[in-house]
Amino acid sequence: MRVAVVYESMFGSTRLVAEAIAKGLTAGTDVRVMGVADAPDVLDGFDLLVVGGPTHAWGMSWPSTRRGATLRVGKPGSDLVLEPGADVGPGLREWLASLGGVDVRAAAFDTRIKSPVLFTGRASRSIGRHLARLGLTVVAPPESFLVDKESHLLPGELDRALAWGVQLSAVAEGAPTGRD
Repeated sequence: MRVAVVYESMFGSTRLVAEAIAKGLTAGTDVRVMGVADAPDVLDGFDLLVVGGPTHAWGMSWPSTRRGATLRVGKPGSDLVLEPGADVGPGLREWLASLGGVDVRAAAFDTRIKSPVLFTGRASRSIGRHLARLGLTVVAPPESFLVDKESHLLPGELDRALAWGVQLSAVAEGAPTGRD
């Protein structure tokens, strides 16, 4: 099985989650992990697409919210480091809009602050809806991995991401697509 894990990350937490998911998927798979700026517009040859990003303003990031990330890095006492290119895009929103019809299995994840979804929103829901509209077969409910208010992953979240990757691998291999 060939898998593409495409992520958008501001401060590294979403990248770490993407890498952990990929590690969980590796048993018997060819996995490519790539930041959204390096992701191809054509996904031919992949059997599973896993897409994730940080939750901004109750959903996927916008150019304005990505630029706002720079302000958080510069605050006194901040230990955040901006991922290369994070503030200038493209983001998942733009990348998903550039994709044509795709016939592969898919799953969506996000990182968000640990708080009720009513207050934080979930980028993974929006990502999942975009994937379905593009014709992808979404094989798992959207998943959130939690960060603290300073955008650092909470303890145990990378282990959860690894386990989700293992689970996705098993689910994706048995899920039909339009090609089946």
